Amino acid sequence: MGLRIILSVEALEPQLSGIGRYTLALASRIGAAPEVSRLRFYRNERWVRDPMTLLRPPATDWSSRAKAWLTKDHRSRRARDKAQARASRGWLFHGPNYFLPDWAEGGVITVHDLSVMLYPEAHPAERLRYFERRFARSLALAGHVITDSETVRQEVIAMLSVDSARVTAIPLGVDPWFQPRPAADIAATLATYDLVPAGYALCVSTVEPRKRIAELLDAWSLLPHAVRSRWPLMVTGGAGWLSEAVRAKMEAGARAGWVRYLGFVPDADLPALYAGAALFLYPSVYEGFGLPPLEAMASGVPVVVANASCLPEVTGGAAMLAEPSDVEGFAGRIEQALLDEVWRSEARRTGLARARGYDWDRCAAETVRLYRRMA
Repeated sequence: MGLRIILSVEALEPQLSGIGRYTLALASRIGAAPEVSRLRFYRNERWVRDPMTLLRPPATDWSSRAKAWLTKDHRSRRARDKAQARASRGWLFHGPNYFLPDWAEGGVITVHDLSVMLYPEAHPAERLRYFERRFARSLALAGHVITDSETVRQEVIAMLSVDSARVTAIPLGVDPWFQPRPAADIAATLATYDLVPAGYALCVSTVEPRKRIAELLDAWSLLPHAVRSRWPLMVTGGAGWLSEAVRAKMEAGARAGWVRYLGFVPDADLPALYAGAALFLYPSVYEGFGLPPLEAMASGVPVVVANASCLPEVTGGAAMLAEPSDVEGFAGRIEQALLDEVWRSEARRTGLARARGYDWDRCAAETVRLYRRMA
């Protein structure tokens, strides 16, 4: 008999995070694997018929979004959990966002990073309390742990005392629409943001402390005026935890004309925004994988990342490494990355080759192979 899989899809929403993209890749692929006979979707105590409807804004498509849900079980929590456990026997539950439900008798969890432990100051207290309540139980229940990178795999083994045989690194993928594009093909999209191809630098990141956007802004302010004027910095992404001070820096830079905060850019516009950038920067000091640098590489754009966490592993020598805490040195690396045409040409070539090694189909196939090992 084939595998019967339950996939948790709470990370699916109209504005997808990196974990949301990972969940979407699995949800849209693992059901097609010949080893999988049944696939069900679960979200916050409800079964979901069609997870794709969760990507639609509820204000504009509430009726079809509501049809995604099966009827909610209104029994007591204890009775509901017992019923769920009975109904799910013989099924493998995968929590791609750290957690298993309390009623699960086992399964797989994906641990994307351990930032709540390594950088607790970068998370709101509510998130830390939620992890404290839920994560230890999920880890104890899980028969296996998936990580996005070998760096985080080693952290899970060392910091959580998990047997190395129970932890597997399965790299993420890059969506195929991130690719080099001729200037004529992206000019109209960029014009809606008052941008022109190769006329700006880009950072795609949630604005929160560990992403080191403040240090990026400080380094940008040190660039020669001619460089800042030719390539203003565009920052796009959600406003995360403790972002007020960073926003104040951005507003000061915006008044001077060398930075703009674009907020959350629709997924449909991101490929053009990447492909049109003269340089991509990702100064985060801690990541579980770091999709944006690879998306930029796949778009044919030179990349600068922090020399920290898994970013050297994932970018594999194709990105320029920098130390965001050394603001003057960081500024020097940025200037070199914008002006050194020899390096830029090589970075485009090696970046494209590196990005081709990351594929969502392979990610899903390796995940299904892991399911089979556990069956």
